[in-house]
Amino acid sequence: MKMRKRNIQKLYKLSPLLLAYVLFIAACQQEPISSTKTASVEKETLVVDVSNPISEIQPTMYGIFFEDINFAADGGLYAEMIKNRSFEFESPTMGWEQPNSDRHSMNENSGFATVMNTGATGGNQHFLHVKVKADNAYVLANEGFRGMGVKADAVYELTMLTRLQSGTPMKLKCQLVTEEGKVLGETAVEVGNKTWETKEVTINTTGTEPKAKFQIVFENQGEIDLDMVSLFPQDTWMGRKKGLRKDLVQLLADLDPGFLRFPGGCIVEGSELEKRYQWKKTVGSIMDREVLINRWNTEFDHRPTPDYFQSFGLGFFEYFQLSEDLGAEPLPILSCGMACQFNSAELVPMDQLEPYVQDALDLIEFANGPVNSQWGKLRAEMGHPEPFNMKYIGVGNEQWGPEYIKRYKVFDKAIKEKYPEMIIVSGSGPFPDGEHFDYAMGELKAMNVEIIDEHYYRNPEWFLENADRYDNYDRNGPKIFAGEYAAQSVAIASPENKNNWECALSEAAFMTGLERNAEVVHLTSYAPLMAHAEGWQWTPDLIWFNNLASYGTANYYVQKLYANNPGTHLVPLKSNGAALTGQKGLYASATIDVNANELILKVVNSSNNVKALDLELPDGTKIGNKVEMHVLANPDLDTVNSFETPEAISPEIKEVEINGKVTDLAIQPQSLSIIRIGLLTET
Repeated sequence: MKMRKRNIQKLYKLSPLLLAYVLFIAACQQEPISSTKTASVEKETLVVDVSNPISEIQPTMYGIFFEDINFAADGGLYAEMIKNRSFEFESPTMGWEQPNSDRHSMNENSGFATVMNTGATGGNQHFLHVKVKADNAYVLANEGFRGMGVKADAVYELTMLTRLQSGTPMKLKCQLVTEEGKVLGETAVEVGNKTWETKEVTINTTGTEPKAKFQIVFENQGEIDLDMVSLFPQDTWMGRKKGLRKDLVQLLADLDPGFLRFPGGCIVEGSELEKRYQWKKTVGSIMDREVLINRWNTEFDHRPTPDYFQSFGLGFFEYFQLSEDLGAEPLPILSCGMACQFNSAELVPMDQLEPYVQDALDLIEFANGPVNSQWGKLRAEMGHPEPFNMKYIGVGNEQWGPEYIKRYKVFDKAIKEKYPEMIIVSGSGPFPDGEHFDYAMGELKAMNVEIIDEHYYRNPEWFLENADRYDNYDRNGPKIFAGEYAAQSVAIASPENKNNWECALSEAAFMTGLERNAEVVHLTSYAPLMAHAEGWQWTPDLIWFNNLASYGTANYYVQKLYANNPGTHLVPLKSNGAALTGQKGLYASATIDVNANELILKVVNSSNNVKALDLELPDGTKIGNKVEMHVLANPDLDTVNSFETPEAISPEIKEVEINGKVTDLAIQPQSLSIIRIGLLTET
């Protein structure tokens, strides 16, 4: 234990409280679920009462939690390819290079660029002043987000604000080039207007390059100003200009999510209150949105990313729009006036809380208000006159203690007075048990809140052992949002965590317990959602991507199988008179889909033995002659998906002949099986 503690302290830059939690988790790590060798076949009988539904499965049962961590927004989902396009980072030229300028080469006659301050306040306070001294001698380049992913035979849309300061009209050669300088595509821009104007051109490419960069070659002498230099692929999600990266959104759409929680967890709070996420600064004109340093940029010594900022091109309007695209309920989370308690733990005084509460009320108006209201009018001006029909709003991320409860009560009262139909999500803190959790649950239950958000990042063994977590929760009490969870293969916040099959399988087992308690559990989501292969801070993550490609992890396919096969109603499933919560390595839940007239079983076998299932149904229940099975399995619990083998763990779909009766249905070791059985109706 002493050696592990030294290693953790060396790896992580954490608060004392979080370090204590990491050490606790590390001490609790268990052996893998089982060996990978199959020993024998064991027979089990499942009794399913399809005629006695327990409760509805909520449409929000399986959803998505998005946070701008691991370059998930800028450099990820938001398809902008230029880093620091408006020169607003704390170091205003970060991301930009002048490889042959007066200051960076022996050529003192080429030219140079200087960031200038406009003196204005708000989102765009800087621009770039460029002085060119010789023809074709000065180059300005942008490195992108760990390079730029450029595809052959593609079109890229370049926009920039330009202004001529002196000299004759200046000609710019705008290029996408490889690391070696080979030109992949180029276009020309001429700057001749002495007032700001927007230039819009396209670049057609001839080659594929994961680490391209953008550069401007200044062809003649003079002085110009540049601002909002922006480059997007033309092929974005739904073809929207300056939109979202198509392959990443498609992975989300394939999950068929019931909700989208945004804009994140800890970034909502901020390390300090001044650095919290403020939704009003993320709407309106893109140019007016204030750039903010991302709180994850230097959170961990093991993965510092000082170039990690938020441009908010992906802002609250875009989150609502994405929710609508996905057919998911929007679920925004707002600051409650408490900075991250693992960082500064700064509190806004209670007598100064009103602006935070007003932000929540104004957000509801932005999402749902009429076009003649202040914030509904802005929504309409941004292109969406119809309301987004937001039903949920979250107050705080994972705060704990009396200060959170005091602030939550103020929000709850104000929101319910003006919008009584709004469903408010409260939080139980960052841990699934312990003093802080118990206090929050006691206080929130006493208030009769609607939904409590629970978070758990634990080892795989914890997930296996807690499949019955909600069996004894009060059916008449608050509903549960399992808002953040992921099995940790090493320890919480460890850079060595892997999205291996052991973790995914343990989550699948735990999720049978979430579904089996659908009376109580109404929303669930894995976290974090995305990670850039070269820009991540936290592991494990559901989806990995680089500048050109993306893939779903084993955990992703677990989530997808559940979300794509939810059913409409929960029905009882028992073996030997009890729910299956790990007996002999079996976990199971059952739903029916009244629309498809099907029974859906979700069965996890965490043992190293094949299970042969018999199914008993109520007298008179008739089923078809085939069973459709979606099976996720791998004999090696350490297996992971990767860019090289993105489907090493992915579902296999097969049909099994049953002749109207399920007997000896084989369930593989270390597997998740989704079993769909047609129910026949008497005619």
